[in-house]
Amino acid sequence: MAEILVLVDHVDGAVRKTTNELLTIARRIGEPSAVFIGSGEAPVEALKKFGAEKIYVVDDAEIKGYLVAPKAEVLQQIAATANPGAILISSSAEGKEIAGRLAIKLGSGVITDAVDVAADGTTTQSVFAGNFTVNAKVTQGTPIIAVKPNAAAPEEVAGAGAVVPTAVTISDVAKAAQIVASQPRQSTGRPELTEAAIVVSGGRGTGGDFTAVEALADVLGAAVGASRAAVDSGWKPHTFQVGQTGKVVSPQLYVANGISGAIQHRAGMQTSKTIVAVNKDEEAPIFELVDFGVVGDLHTVLPALTAEITARKG
Repeated sequence: MAEILVLVDHVDGAVRKTTNELLTIARRIGEPSAVFIGSGEAPVEALKKFGAEKIYVVDDAEIKGYLVAPKAEVLQQIAATANPGAILISSSAEGKEIAGRLAIKLGSGVITDAVDVAADGTTTQSVFAGNFTVNAKVTQGTPIIAVKPNAAAPEEVAGAGAVVPTAVTISDVAKAAQIVASQPRQSTGRPELTEAAIVVSGGRGTGGDFTAVEALADVLGAAVGASRAAVDSGWKPHTFQVGQTGKVVSPQLYVANGISGAIQHRAGMQTSKTIVAVNKDEEAPIFELVDFGVVGDLHTVLPALTAEITARKG
């Protein structure tokens, strides 16, 4: 069975849910192996829990402080010896750049923003602003696939978790761009927008008041998003924007409130598993896309919904 490399997405050793999803997908294709690039104790038990048979551990002392190029070289060097059947990476902004750089180094085909991967490596993508769903498969070299968060439900299956300490050599070219300063983003206590299983978004219909949207998000344990209209009006920062020129999300549940459903917004969320919309305009384009629609004022509907969910949670 072919070895499938999974680049571990983590924060200071804490493995993100996206990695567990990738390990689950990797088991469909072959034998999953995790590639952990970091310092300190590798999260061996966390990776074993979701089926990692091998864990390549790379000390990031030589990599820390640089942009993504060194990570592509790490994967290139591991792939040269492991000869994997595929390489899976989280389809974040960083992950897609790593995938692209790695594809050039390996002379391989690359697929980004996959929302599903079959056992034979065939992927499903939503393309051209979400107007088409296509199936694609890499036919050149080692398939490199960047997979969107929430593409699979993580499944716990114990793996051997054999640790393989790995030394790599990073070229001077990969160190050309250096990070000179950084600061942590202020935490909202909510999930990261692109990784959240539930996203509650608000648009022009909020009138700039996101109180009801945020209250519903908090009771659901959801991330908060916004339409371009809301962001352009200065009601939310661009980091909240869902859409073609914002963030592309694919949660289990997406709740659109006061959002008309312009193609720009739809391109950023229509691969969501279940879509619910609340809008006063019964002819709003968003209703063409949803699984459930509510015609009504979000400032009335959402507080009632929040109160009902709170009551049922006891």
